[in-house]
Amino acid sequence: QVQLVESGGGLVQPGGSLRLSCAASGSIRTINAMGWYRQASGKQRELVATITSGGTTYYADSVKGRSTISRDNAKNTVDLQMLSLKPEDTAVYSCNANIAQYGSTWFQNFWGQGTQVTVSS
Repeated sequence: QVQLVESGGGLVQPGGSLRLSCAASGSIRTINAMGWYRQASGKQRELVATITSGGTTYYADSVKGRSTISRDNAKNTVDLQMLSLKPEDTAVYSCNANIAQYGSTWFQNFWGQGTQVTVSS
């Protein structure tokens, strides 16, 4: 079994910052890409940022320049630092990881339960 657990969400004032963390645990042989997605109320889920095992990053235009994704391959964790938060950043943020489990040669996508981020004064 594999679990992804997020932390770090909450209420933030516009212009503020936060750091989201996600830890993967369980029967993990190796992790390919890890990333963060978000879904605002009434909208489709969208990609926020991803990072490969080699450290190559990708950011959505909406967060580029004010967000940093990082990971610790030894600890199976991925973090998302967001600055200059805007009300439109309000959403449920979910962690995703592409994982091959022990005894398997193929990769599956696993998701965390999500953490609410609300940007409001």
